Amino acid sequence: MRNNKVQLDMPIGKLTKVEDFLPSPDKLVMPDNSVKITLRVSKPSMEFFKQQAKKHHTKYQKMIRSLLDKYSKKYRLQH
Repeated sequence: MRNNKVQLDMPIGKLTKVEDFLPSPDKLVMPDNSVKITLRVSKPSMEFFKQQAKKHHTKYQKMIRSLLDKYSKKYRLQH
């Protein structure tokens, strides 16, 4: 009689070895080069960023931070 029990600690199906492409743990930690601020924005602007963040599956704070970074980088280089 054949034993058809599945051994959970064994691989199932055809396996393919892949190259380790993940960065080392020390490269996963991004340096925190940010400053915490309090910012007042209009309600329509806040609604816009929240809607866009939800649509693109991200956080609205990250979108605003990215916008500010790109804006300041562009105009910083012009002066």
